[in-house]
Amino acid sequence: MDLSLLKALNADRSARRAAILVTDMTNGSQRLIRGQEDYSADPLAEELGKRFRSGKSGMVTLEAGEHFLNVSLPSPRLVIIGAVHISQALVPMARIAGLDVTVIDPRTAFATEDRFPGGSLKAEWPEDVLKDAPLDAFTAVAAVTHDPKIDDLPLIEALKSGCFYVGALGSRKTHGKRLERFAEAGLDPALFDRIDAPIGLDIGAASPEEIAVAVLGSVIQAMRKAPGAGL
Repeated sequence: MDLSLLKALNADRSARRAAILVTDMTNGSQRLIRGQEDYSADPLAEELGKRFRSGKSGMVTLEAGEHFLNVSLPSPRLVIIGAVHISQALVPMARIAGLDVTVIDPRTAFATEDRFPGGSLKAEWPEDVLKDAPLDAFTAVAAVTHDPKIDDLPLIEALKSGCFYVGALGSRKTHGKRLERFAEAGLDPALFDRIDAPIGLDIGAASPEEIAVAVLGSVIQAMRKAPGAGL
């Protein structure tokens, strides 16, 4: 591989950007296609779109010859806002499902290592954590604190960043007030429908453990079925 391409690919991986290394098998030439750029004029555009969604590498045969598409997608993340009972159940399940998990909560009464062992906990305000680890299209956000002072900012950032899943705990009445605050903050109302609220699949969940199952089901559904999710 050309050294400049390798450096560019590694930079994309470090920055959690999707990229595909295309190798022309007839002459060995290579080029890098980035998911955030416009590749609609590329001869492989349709196949590139499919690969960005599926994450699967493989050979493609065209009239001009064979091309190997080496797909590099960031690992999917779940950012949970709130170190509550639901989160305690959700963290291990999400890890089993293959998600990198982070729990954010500035409330030290909830955010303790005893309740969240394994390095997933950030006992800080969301805005401070997200400065160093910004949200992106390969991240799911689940806000479960019931506290607008903690939940609102990461939810707004999740919508602006195009996170593949955005969910928020609360009744329809609570969610209505939330949307009023978001509108007052200048957020585009067209984004509001992207919020899964009340959070999780409608399975009649009652206990924290059942709600965690419902939330994880919604995250996986968005990750695997949403058009253009890129996962």
